[in-house]
This record gives sequence, structure tokens and C-alpha cells, in this order.
Amino acid sequence: MSTDNEEREPLEPRVGPVPEADPRFRPYHHPAAGWGAARSVTRFLVEERALVDGPRAIMKMNHENGGFDCPGCAWPDDIKGLHLDICENGIKHVTWEMTRKRVGREFFAAHSVTELSGWSDYDLENQGRLTEPMAYDPASDHYVPISWKDAFEVVGATLRGLDSPHRAAFYTSGRLGNEATFLYQLMARELGTNNLPDCSNMCHEASGRALQASLGTGKGTVDLKDWESADALFILGVNAASNAPRMLTALAEADRRGAQIVHVNPLVEAAATRTIVPHDFTDMALFKATRTSTLNLQPRIGGDMALLRGMAKAVLEQSASEPKALDVAFIDRHTTGFEEYRALCEATPWEELEHQSGLGRADILKAAQVYGEADRSIVSWCLGLTQHEHGVDTVREIVNLLLLRGNLGREGAGPSPVRGHSNVQGNRTCGIDHRPTDAFLDRLAEACKIDPPREHGLDTVRTIQAMREGEVTVFVGMGGNFALAAPDTPATYAALRSCDLTVQVSTKLNRSHVVHGRAALILPCLGRTEKDHQRKGVQSTSVEDSMSIVHMSVGMKRPASPHLLSEPAIVAGMARAALPDSETPWDWYIEDYDRIRDTMAEALDGFEDFNRRVRLPLGFRIKQPARELVFLTPSGRAEFSAAALPDVVPEASTLALGTMRSHDQWNTTIYSDNDRYRGIKNLRTLVFMNRADMRERGIPDMGPVDITSTAKDGSERFLNGYTAIPYDIPRGCAAGYMPEMNVLCALGDYSTQSDQPIMKHVKVTIVPAAA
Repeated sequence: MSTDNEEREPLEPRVGPVPEADPRFRPYHHPAAGWGAARSVTRFLVEERALVDGPRAIMKMNHENGGFDCPGCAWPDDIKGLHLDICENGIKHVTWEMTRKRVGREFFAAHSVTELSGWSDYDLENQGRLTEPMAYDPASDHYVPISWKDAFEVVGATLRGLDSPHRAAFYTSGRLGNEATFLYQLMARELGTNNLPDCSNMCHEASGRALQASLGTGKGTVDLKDWESADALFILGVNAASNAPRMLTALAEADRRGAQIVHVNPLVEAAATRTIVPHDFTDMALFKATRTSTLNLQPRIGGDMALLRGMAKAVLEQSASEPKALDVAFIDRHTTGFEEYRALCEATPWEELEHQSGLGRADILKAAQVYGEADRSIVSWCLGLTQHEHGVDTVREIVNLLLLRGNLGREGAGPSPVRGHSNVQGNRTCGIDHRPTDAFLDRLAEACKIDPPREHGLDTVRTIQAMREGEVTVFVGMGGNFALAAPDTPATYAALRSCDLTVQVSTKLNRSHVVHGRAALILPCLGRTEKDHQRKGVQSTSVEDSMSIVHMSVGMKRPASPHLLSEPAIVAGMARAALPDSETPWDWYIEDYDRIRDTMAEALDGFEDFNRRVRLPLGFRIKQPARELVFLTPSGRAEFSAAALPDVVPEASTLALGTMRSHDQWNTTIYSDNDRYRGIKNLRTLVFMNRADMRERGIPDMGPVDITSTAKDGSERFLNGYTAIPYDIPRGCAAGYMPEMNVLCALGDYSTQSDQPIMKHVKVTIVPAAA
């Protein structure tokens, strides 16, 4: 089966008789954001009865000097101090948290866990904010109230009773602030374990490992100023309009100044066409759209590495006649492994690059020409590149390409991963890492006067495996919705239910509360929008965005319930109960978070003078040695990678399926069953397919299909009765929504390079649904 772009079928003709227009799918042809986003936000504010609080939050939320500090995605705040640097999903995220709906003891008395298990995920979260700690009562199958003191003692007694600290795992989502993160990892390590799985294990682990290997840093090197001065922007595997909507501002500004913008994605998303930025009032009034791309390329799923190598091959071939195509001085002075990489590119035939990428040579050369003509280039990417077996190699290939022309360590150039949740990068910086370095542990030991364990802990996949096998019996989740976020949903459910105790620290009811251990606690916490009153006054917390800027965030709203505790206070409460002989001043820390930050300044590299610098108007940027051309690699140089090109072409009759979010969704939180930018209404159980693939299988437009995935071990998983949507996607590829499709990704199907679940490259067969 060919999967070359040239053979992609247009959205004509149909299979069989032409059906009546189906209201569930109408292709979207409008600019991203703009009035569509404004209408969507207005409807959401009306539904949530937040027509006053919502707009007020836009003007002043979480910044002491005014402005909107989004607790959603990790895209940086506008460096010009623009108070309306907001997006549709950010407003929804805040409004969803500020809802007036409440889930208290009366609710849990009225609904058993068995009943709640049958509710949809939307209906669970839509009940509103949790108001008090609850404990599962197996006799009645209901959650019942428990005092904070007793809840902490349940946690403490269970942890104290373990025969090994490694029988506990402490999961973190990206919503946790830096101060709570630091206390959380400190508690785990004082207990004696590095079992600190986190959401990065499922998302950008490949990015961190690749950048660390190539450059000696696990983070990108660019900031928004660089985005504003780049001549070319390459956006790979990113649906910016939904995942990082504020990127649209940067893309529109880049187009206006004449920069080239290349989007690489199997689906041409709305963000890769045009936008009307909502805070550009003139453009809104005139319905004036701005381009967000100058070139769109649609490789097959997993074909990005072949595209990148093809671009590098083109640059190297050009250098034979145009020596300036390469930055020879930079390569000689700052890199190692170039000759081996050059030989690898020369030995890779164009036919193989076309075959693996799914793109024609002409398209690859177009991208290479943009790169070669730009003096300063940024390459940005997200999960479309990382959730593959070869994710690390692909990110290293990005670095290879950048090194060829010296696109590192100077303004307007470098690698720029797009992180998801607002503090997912800060979590790792502040110690959530199951593979901590000795240098980090040495500083932690000195600053906190503990003896941290040195052996590596469990990541997300291995934590699930260990829970299933009875090796981990206590699971603590700080935020997020682990039951839905993890792969292989039945296996994850079984793992959680095998635990002696599961603890979920949350703001709203979700699936992880009804899929629980033999004993279970729900510990409700303050949201980022709410005031955090402690003994020394209202406290603030800090977060780190995806470009290493650390800034302060302070809640502005009255808490949803007087019984809520902050995340740092909850961590401290658990720690006091679990570590009764600890010399760590847990209560003293909670009185004033400045005290936590003072300790962090001693323990964390780059956090020196933390309390002063974080209060600067835009916070501070953590130092990045690679940005200064200092490479903390074994060679002391940036290292070219010479990895073999993977075979990503699907076998005959199979498709490569990638999971993704809908637009009206944030991680596992689903605001509605709509996906405006893909033309979907009131439907989530769907699969996007190339029409030629549908015809070949006898599948009509909008027809019901059965999906079967085959794992590496040969086992199969099924989703039945899904709706097939004809879509502009390469042949041999398919796509659908997480978390519903997480069931198709086997727990054992994780990358041997990054240990990430391979959620963007699931091998499936799709056939008409059985009658």
C-alpha cells in the first residue's frame, strides 16, 4: 500500500451512495481563534454562569500587578507585559476551576462508587469542585467524610507500615507548583525512594533525554525574544491552536515580518493556515486573518526523522558547491561526530527518505531550501515527535540539523520543545525525576540534611507494572487524572485496584477517584486561581514555563470551600504523619513559602537568590549552559547523532494510528464532545482516515468501524462501533482521541529509548463494524 502524499485522496468522491449531510462532521475552513474562539468562550461562560467572574479573571488573574497568568499550558507569558495575552482554552481552564458547582458529602452520600463508575468522564468533572477530604468505605461503597488529621494519619500509618519505601509511588501532574513539587520529592526521598513517576514520562521524556545527550541540557535553549527574531520557524508534531494557542500570536507576528513558517504534521491543523488573534482588536473588527504558515508538509506518522535527515542531506549536498551552506567554523569549534553524520546522510538514498517520510523529494527540498536560506532558524516540536519508539533519535536529528548551520547559542535560533501543562517543566527542574543525578542528590542532601536514596526509581509505565504485580501497594497522585492519562486503560485500572491505598489530591471529581485501591482518599486542594492563606499571610507559588522562565503566581479568588488545603500544606501533612522523626521543618515551611524558596535556592542549580528574582516583573530565566555554547556532555561539545533511520511504513492491511486531543479538551479534561477546528460536533468515538484507505476496506463515509490494535507481544485490544471520518491524512495513517483510545496502546509498548508509551504510533487494523 502506498502512503506517499501524492496519492492522498481528496475529500471527494464518496464510497457508495452520497449520504445526507451528517451534522457531526463539517470540514472547518475558517481562521484559528478569532470570532470562533470568542463565541465558544461566551457560550462556555454562559453555561458555567461566569459572565462576570470570567472576564474579570481575564483582566487580573494570578499576577500581582495585573494580567492573566494562565494555569493551563506552558507557553510563556508575553514579554511585553501584554495583559490580554490569553486564549480560548486558558479562559475555559480558569472558568472550569472557578465553577460554582460543588461536590460535598451530600453528593457522595447520594451516589455510590459503583454508580459513579458508570458516569461519563465529562459528567464526573462537571459536578464541580471537591469541598472536603473523603475516604472510601467498602462496606457501603460510598465515599464518606474524614478529617484532615485522620486522612493524614491513614497515609502516614500506611507508609510507615511498608516493609520497603519502594512499595510506594508518588505521581505528579504538571499542575503542581514549584514549592509543592520540591516538598513532594523531598518527602519521597526522605522516605527512601525515587519512585517519582510523572506526566513527563508519557510526554516529553524523549525530548529531555535527546537534548541531554546532544547538548548536555534537558531543555530547549530559546525564549520568546528568539521567536521574535527568527528568520524561519519549523513547527513539528504540534497542534498549536489547541495545545499552545498563544503560539498563534508568535506565528502571526512572524508572518508579518516576513519570516518563513513551516508546519510538519500528518494533519493540516487550523493553526497551520490562518488566524485572527483575539487581542488584535483591529483585525477582529475587520475579520482580517493573518497567515500562520508559508509551507505545510504532511509526512506519514513517524516519518519526521526521515524528513529531517533529508533536509540535512540536501544542506550537505548544497555545501559541495556553496561552502556557506554549512557553518564550518561552528562545527569545528563546538561539535563532535560531524564526519560520521555526514557519511550517514550521504549513504542514505533519496528513495529511502521518500519512502519513510511519505513525502516526495521535491517537498523535502522545499523545506531544506527554507532552512538553507534562513540565517536564524528555530525548530519546535511536541508529542507528535516524542511518543514513538524512535522519539529520542528524532529529537537528536533536530539538533543535528540545527548544528549544521550553527543555529545554536545565538539570537533567533535553537531547539524549542512545546511543553504541555503549565509547570510540567518546573516539576522536573525541582526534583520530580525517577533517575536523579548524583549532583542533584548531593546538593539536596547538603541543603536539606537528608540521605537521599541513590538507586533509580520507577517511571510511569513501570509503576503500573509494579502495582499490577503487587510490588507497589501505595499510590499517591498529586493532581491529574492518572487512570485516564496512562496507556492500556484496563491494565491501569487493574493496577490501581490492586493497591492497598490510593490517594488523589484533586480539585474536581474524575475517573481516578472511582478506580481506586482497597482503601482510598480524596484530598481536595486549592486551585491556582484561589487565595492561599497561611500563618504569614496570603502565599504565592512559582512555575516554570516551557522556555525556562520562572515567575510568581498568586490566587485572586476566595477558595471554593473553607475546608480546602494548599498543595504544599497537603504534602507537609502527609510527610509529618509518615515521617514522625523527621527533622525537616514541615510546619515552618508552610507558614511562609519564602522559607521553602530559600531552601530551594540552596538545593537547586539556577535558583540562587530565588525569592528576589522570582518577584521581578517577568520573573527570571534559569541559566542554560548550551545557550552560551557550554556543553555539559562527555566530550564537552555538542554531539552529532548517527542513528539508523527507523522503518515506519505500516505493514500491508495495517494502519499507524496516533492519539491526540480534541480542541474542546485539556489533557484528560473534556469540556464538550465538539472539536471545532476539525469540524466535529457531538462526537468523540471516531477515527480520522484517508478516504482511499476507507474505500479499500469498504468503509463508507461516517460508517461504523471496529478497531483492533496488535501489541509487540502479539496481544490484541479492541474498540468497536467507532465512526470513520474521511479526512486529509496520509494513506496508511489514522488518528483519534485520547483518553478513549488509550486502551489501544499496550502497557508493554513503550519506547526502548525513552520508556514513553508509544501513543502516536499504534499498529491497528480497521474494518467495517460487525453487524
